[in-house]
Amino acid sequence: MACTPEFIEFVCTELSPLGEVSARKMMGDYIIYVNGKCVITACDNTAFVKKLPCIAGLMADAETGCAYKGAKEGYILDFRDSHKTLKVIQALWEVLPFLKSRKK
Repeated sequence: MACTPEFIEFVCTELSPLGEVSARKMMGDYIIYVNGKCVITACDNTAFVKKLPCIAGLMADAETGCAYKGAKEGYILDFRDSHKTLKVIQALWEVLPFLKSRKK
């Protein structure tokens, strides 16, 4: 089951205090970017983030799962605590790289 446009709009609205938020559809699911960095993979109306040491403390009690078959296990964001969600995304943004531009 793919993500609904309403879920993607909700996630983007929740992250909007952090700056420019955009979503890109990829085979029915979405990648969500904050200020040019890929921070969330959204599948089946669930938001996944990479399991990185910088957020391990914040996400210690979070559920985990795989966004799709063959994907690495990630943390599942719980949007009920918007302050915590923003802290997690800010911490990830600090360590994740910008996408490399493709040469044509």
